Amino acid sequence: MEARGDIQQFLTTRRARLTPQQAGLPDYGGRRRVPGLRREEVALLAGISVDYYNRLERGVATGVSPAVLDGLARALQLDDLETEHLRRLLLTADSPSPRRRPPTAKRQQTHPALQQLLDAMTTVPAIAQNGRYELVASNALGQALYSEVLEQAQKPPSFPWYVFLDPRSQRFYRDWNEAAELTVALLRTRAGQDPHDLALQALVGELSTKSETFRRMWAEHRVREHRSGRKRLHHPEVGDIELAYEGMDLQSDRDLILTAYTAAPGSASADALKLLSTLAAERSGQGTRDRTESESHSSSRDE
Repeated sequence: MEARGDIQQFLTTRRARLTPQQAGLPDYGGRRRVPGLRREEVALLAGISVDYYNRLERGVATGVSPAVLDGLARALQLDDLETEHLRRLLLTADSPSPRRRPPTAKRQQTHPALQQLLDAMTTVPAIAQNGRYELVASNALGQALYSEVLEQAQKPPSFPWYVFLDPRSQRFYRDWNEAAELTVALLRTRAGQDPHDLALQALVGELSTKSETFRRMWAEHRVREHRSGRKRLHHPEVGDIELAYEGMDLQSDRDLILTAYTAAPGSASADALKLLSTLAAERSGQGTRDRTESESHSSSRDE
């Protein structure tokens, strides 16, 4: 995730998606060697020289002013998130001594108050994820919903790893391609926010090596936020289920996002969620009975 290469990739993919007509430019016909706008057209729309834009697209981003950033955002029709992403890429490339963060991600413990909060949410699945979308904490219903994700040997388990490297994800996500594109876009956004996160770099490297689909989607350089929406899932135990979700940053740890899922009252998904809750409770009760019996047998042997 080298900053200059990321700038080049971001700018080229963004100008490739615009036609002259969409940009308000005359189209004189003729064959274009590449789709979308030419570099000189972007420079014209942004109000900068062609030479300057060419340098930017090569990742030479020294001293880019807010006016130039605004011009690029206007020319390439970037939304607010894309504009902020480009700003971060330019700042990273212009940094004389980038700060490299050690890989602190593989922590498994969270603040006890967070787990207490999750456990208090007894009627809805709830989970906490870090910036790499690793599942670091959940309540009982969250564990039941994402049981396949939690089966990973690596800890904490990774949603991106599950999406691209576990074949079961293509059955679990009823809109798998949409889920995959969202996952990559979220990782791209995170990479722009914290470009020196070594654990994130390692994750992207592994997925790029093992998944051709991930490599293709990563090269598209899309960025997204993940705060609310709907998920259409096929759970291995309760079948099809559609859930609305809301995510929120935690004040106690800004690196964590708490996400809760709800089903429409009276819907088939609400019934499926109740069934999943019952199954989770039965498993929990069986586990408690098994531990009690094991402890009882052990105590008898000791006597």
